[in-house]
Amino acid sequence: MFVVLLRFSANRDRAGQFMDSHKQWIQRGFEDDIFVLVGSLQRGLGGAVIAHNTSLAALRARVDEDPFVAEGIVSAEILEVAPTRLDDRLAFLGGR
Repeated sequence: MFVVLLRFSANRDRAGQFMDSHKQWIQRGFEDDIFVLVGSLQRGLGGAVIAHNTSLAALRARVDEDPFVAEGIVSAEILEVAPTRLDDRLAFLGGR
């Protein structure tokens, strides 16, 4: 599983121009069964995504397609997490 941190850059003021296409990118992630959670980093720092059912290389390619990333509105950091213990409700995150 992966945690993607999308932190605003100096180009943050351009986010409004690309918000609709960013939301479409998020929707595709859910439709493709890759994203399981998307939310805002508090204090307006950016956003975060929890992803699964993908490889690191494929997720990097997907993240690069985010208009916010492509336009330099956010910088992306992908953290790969190897769960060793999960609540039963999250068992689906244990494998790829």
